[in-house]
Amino acid sequence: MIRLPSSHAAITTPLVASSTTFPGIPIGRSLLDGRPFHLSPVLAPTAVLPSTNSLALGGLGTGKSTTAKARIRREILHHAHQAVVIDSFGQDTTGGEWAPLVRSLGGRVINAGAFTLNPCSSMFPPEVREQLVRSLITAVEPDALTHQATHALQHALNHPKAASLNGLVDALVRPEDGRWPAAKLTEWGEGAAIALSRYTEGSLRGLFDGQDASLPETDLPILSFDFSHLDRNSPAIPSLMAAVSCWAEHVWLRQSTAVHRHLVLEEAWQILLSPATSELIQRLLKNSRKAALSLDVVMHTLSDLGDGKAQDLARLCEIAHVGRLGPEEAAIVGTMLGLPTWAMERIPALDPGQAVWKVGPDYVDIIQSTLTAEEAELTDTSSQRHKAQQAQAIEGEQETPGTEPDTDCVDADENLLTSLVQTPHEQDVHGTDRAWDWEMPPNVIDRRHYDVIQAASEGRWDEAAQLAAIGEREDITTHGINSDQAASWLSTRARVADLSGSPDRAAQLRATVARMGKDIQWWQQGPASDARDNEPQPPEPPANAHRNTAERPRRRTTWPYIAAIAALGIVSACVWQNAHDQHHAQERKAKAAAYKGRSGAELHLDGVETDVVAQWNSDRNRVVVQLRSYFDKNARFLRIDAPSGQTAQSTREAGWYPKDPEISLPVTDGLADVTVRVAVGGKSWKKGMAPYSRTVRLSPTGIAYDAETGAKLPSDL
Repeated sequence: MIRLPSSHAAITTPLVASSTTFPGIPIGRSLLDGRPFHLSPVLAPTAVLPSTNSLALGGLGTGKSTTAKARIRREILHHAHQAVVIDSFGQDTTGGEWAPLVRSLGGRVINAGAFTLNPCSSMFPPEVREQLVRSLITAVEPDALTHQATHALQHALNHPKAASLNGLVDALVRPEDGRWPAAKLTEWGEGAAIALSRYTEGSLRGLFDGQDASLPETDLPILSFDFSHLDRNSPAIPSLMAAVSCWAEHVWLRQSTAVHRHLVLEEAWQILLSPATSELIQRLLKNSRKAALSLDVVMHTLSDLGDGKAQDLARLCEIAHVGRLGPEEAAIVGTMLGLPTWAMERIPALDPGQAVWKVGPDYVDIIQSTLTAEEAELTDTSSQRHKAQQAQAIEGEQETPGTEPDTDCVDADENLLTSLVQTPHEQDVHGTDRAWDWEMPPNVIDRRHYDVIQAASEGRWDEAAQLAAIGEREDITTHGINSDQAASWLSTRARVADLSGSPDRAAQLRATVARMGKDIQWWQQGPASDARDNEPQPPEPPANAHRNTAERPRRRTTWPYIAAIAALGIVSACVWQNAHDQHHAQERKAKAAAYKGRSGAELHLDGVETDVVAQWNSDRNRVVVQLRSYFDKNARFLRIDAPSGQTAQSTREAGWYPKDPEISLPVTDGLADVTVRVAVGGKSWKKGMAPYSRTVRLSPTGIAYDAETGAKLPSDL
């Protein structure tokens, strides 16, 4: 059992969420409790996960694209899904970074310019033709579509010769009289005609000016539209994206027979930022469940999206996994996604292949993704860099034969591939724990103990305690509670206690090590020793057969010291436990004296003023919790959830204000606090969108707290 002082109890909060399991493909393991993590969003219950769209964020070398590729590959192989990828980031002459994976699955890579699309084709309904042409215009001339230009365009689209883009330009330049004279229509349509001429006569010709549409197959397991050879700032990317979106919506989705489809947007910021494509993507996001489609968005950071509609589109994703980001960006991302404080603080320190996952409104965990050897080769995003490193290594060997290579400059992507390669067991489609039960891969150099001691030496006690607790959980899960690795963490925590001025706690931990019979002695060095000299080494297995017999008498003389330490630890533990029990009894006595049987908090979420109110019954064995909006004109959606799974919600319908949802919870301790999560959708909320939420802890003494920060919340009770 792992025990933490109350000041560090917040680190155990995620364990409640991480006990949740999801059906589907294996992703990796939780770094909080070691459980296997599975997820196929389409297999999750709709009540738990209304939307199947996902957002992947992270800096260079964090493994976000690698995880995205592995997920798509497993969904195709295990569940016969189909995927279309917009790949706008290339790494070498072979094309985009998805190309090796696509070819290995029997798919097709389509280079930009290798296919043509006639936006005026009769395969599209009239309203889709107009929207696609409008998207092409705004991609190159954002201000060209005035009200008058829009009318001129609509008039031209109805002309018989507007069966191709060239014919449409002719209809704009030489229109026939209609509701308005031809002279006015010519004047109004001049800007639109100039914009479209970029596709018929300018640098973008050959993409949309054909008479017929040469379209790709719709029955392949995966297709990749490779935009990697285009300039990233080229208007061709949003233009092509608009075309692919229309093809996907009106051809691929209608002809595909797969049970579920994925549209993957790699480097999605340049797609979501474009006015020409943001409306198309928004429509696909909102209709994704009805269309059996998941949008999987992959990008570096939300700052690339600015503060407008693009960030609103990102909020429609119910699933997010966030790799390593800088502290400022982690705070921005965490705030927008509603991550708890502990998760935001962990993001800057994540290793390659690790990510904070948020699934639905409540589940938050830290997951270590895991790859097979084949997947590691297919998803390598740094082949060019690896080639350069290999060439440098060969050159160095030729110049200085016999020298050892420098291992201090290992690339983050290289670490990702070497540390994550594992071979999974047979996958259980229902996501049970019998699948993928391998051990977590060891680090090349285990610096975790040194990082803990370094943090404690610099006075960062909370950080040291959290790092030690996470490391101890990992090694207990991997090696067992009586392993040398687990004992080394007890020793590390004893050293932290020494440095933080808690000798009694240190003695207790060392006594535990002594009772385990482990020979972990690095912690016996004095506090004044150099921190680097105190760095713990990985525990070695017993090697009694290889020890010199002359050492045995010297080792036997240490037992009196160990016995003395154990006795001191037992006494200290009894004193500490007694003091802890007395403190707990005093807290309960004070709580009983202040008992009111009622608690509440004022909350301001998404522009809506609400109160969450808890009322205990006279027997103190039940509490009713209610979320009230007091007919706030901005209130559209209200929901309240309890950790036990009870939930209640209300939606504004036909102009009627949402009713106040309430839940009734049984309680075994009438003096214990109750914790609930409240979610509110304001004026801009629409069905299918993730509402703003907050977790509140309500005390029967009349005080309410923010469950994530511990801050006291205002109340009018």
